[in-house]
Amino acid sequence: MYAQKMIDDYKAAGIPPADVFPQSFNLDDILYWIKAEPAFGAQAVYLDDSYDTIDGWDPMLPATWDHSMADLKAMGVNYIAPPMWVLVTLKDGRIVPSVYATEAKAAGLKIITWTLERSGPLAGGGGWYYQSIKDATTDDSMALQLLDVLAQDVGVVGVFSDWPATVAFYASCVGLP
Repeated sequence: MYAQKMIDDYKAAGIPPADVFPQSFNLDDILYWIKAEPAFGAQAVYLDDSYDTIDGWDPMLPATWDHSMADLKAMGVNYIAPPMWVLVTLKDGRIVPSVYATEAKAAGLKIITWTLERSGPLAGGGGWYYQSIKDATTDDSMALQLLDVLAQDVGVVGVFSDWPATVAFYASCVGLP
């Protein structure tokens, strides 16, 4: 009921579906919007928290995932949003896309990630959001290095940020909208 109520509120306010990106950690909500409210469901964002709900889940091992990226796309999901660390790994000391990221991109899913600027100073590994690249995270410049890989190599279409100046600065420097 709450999933429908939210969409009803957008409709009542006259907000066009193209301006709304409904989001949920609950895949059933996303699938509901896709079926019951397809104009809004087309931009529904699945906030993937499988890393927290499945024992042994690993962004590098598709066999540990609840759904393949192709399965999600076949269900009608167009947007997926995992935390940043799920989308990257280290290879020969460089940040590169994870298997999760390459599979999502190959399936045609648009990717949004979260949350830049949540970790505070990055010296010493960067904390939870940088866990897959902690061995290379030694100072605050890693935020921009990670953002560059997310934008250029992973191909994210959006980044949630607690302090959007870094994302806006990066986008301005590289000519992104």
